[in-house]
Amino acid sequence: MGWIRQSTQMLYLEKMPRQKFKYEATEKFGESLTAFRPWNTSRLSIVEQINGRVAMVGFSAAVLGELITGKGMIQQLVGYVNWYLNLG
Repeated sequence: MGWIRQSTQMLYLEKMPRQKFKYEATEKFGESLTAFRPWNTSRLSIVEQINGRVAMVGFSAAVLGELITGKGMIQQLVGYVNWYLNLG
């Protein structure tokens, strides 16, 4: 039975095309900021804007939750954990 498995593996490997991976050259620590081709900082600024806006939405939701429930964020989290643990 082992020879069947070996022969099917060999047939499978023969049919599969050989993949050639093209790896980027490794860079030294801190080289990306001082090298000829630094990171794309325009994209990074867009990502940081999105992260900041999402953080503002989260903070606003936390303040709104405090106003509605009258409890702080920690008290709300403790309440959710207690509710979840008491389900079972």
